Amino acid sequence: MTVPVNPTANAVTQPVEAAQGDAEAEAPSAAALVHIADALASALSSSREVIDLVVTTFAAGGHLLLEDVPGVGKTTLARAMGQAIGGRARRIQFTPDLLPSDLTGVSIYSRDSHEFEFHPGPLFANIVIADEINRANPKTQSAMLEAMSEGQISVDGNTHTLPNPYLVIATQNPIELEGTYPLPEAQLDRFMTCSSFGYPSAKAEAAMLTATDWSNPLERVAQICSAEEAGRLRDAVRTVVIADAVADYIVALTRATRIREDVRYGASPRASLHLAAMARARAFINGRDYVLPDDVQTLAVPVLAHRLVLDDAGFGSSDLEHARQIIADIVSSTPVPRA
Repeated sequence: MTVPVNPTANAVTQPVEAAQGDAEAEAPSAAALVHIADALASALSSSREVIDLVVTTFAAGGHLLLEDVPGVGKTTLARAMGQAIGGRARRIQFTPDLLPSDLTGVSIYSRDSHEFEFHPGPLFANIVIADEINRANPKTQSAMLEAMSEGQISVDGNTHTLPNPYLVIATQNPIELEGTYPLPEAQLDRFMTCSSFGYPSAKAEAAMLTATDWSNPLERVAQICSAEEAGRLRDAVRTVVIADAVADYIVALTRATRIREDVRYGASPRASLHLAAMARARAFINGRDYVLPDDVQTLAVPVLAHRLVLDDAGFGSSDLEHARQIIADIVSSTPVPRA
């Protein structure tokens, strides 16, 4: 997925207010999201396509699953995202002995107030990095479901609202399967998109070796907007219009996954909603208030592929590659609505 950048846009070090003008009441501008993508690109050696997917997923109000090998910059990406929106980022290293309360927080009795006081866990942040999420046991994994789908958690019968905006970036290591627990389909369905960084290009990797600037790459990431402004951007994305013909096209793609002979379970209705949300976000970033079929085609693979349960499903990256090819075949064979 490629989001075109306005060549006249300001440098990423300039605040988004300059692009939006002095009027605070002015409608949120898509330029802010382009600036955020530029800021992430200044600190990372990954492809712009992946960075754009992260920003689009954030704008759509979803969560992202990254399947990748260690050491390619996944954690740096999440921290840079939190820094760019002026929000708080927390990292959770998932292990087999992690408990649900280690994520949500606990209520502790206070001798001073003679009441139980809630101490929030690491889920209470704008950007949550769930590192190697498949190493946690199913009970702990399930603690993420309420947070991801409802923006809240429940502890001791009390409901606590999570910060807004809220984005979970979870990672899985596809090459180490021992001691891991495959994510259940219900949890995979909560992730709006799934992708991988891949290795940097040979030129980018060589540049890292010869660089003389050993400063923290996060120091190059400027704050583009506040968390409140980022939340308003998300609200603006929801106003993008999807025509009936494009909505029918989205449904045709997801329904096609349910009748494939090599697919045991196809994409759910939630997948249709997520694909529509991502298409709206891409249209907004491209300066449109309406969705084109091209938006849907570009995003179909990262939105739909990880939700498929194949007939010969195992547990490994090859299954995901097979699912991606299935979605690509469906996109190429499904009639595109005329403008």
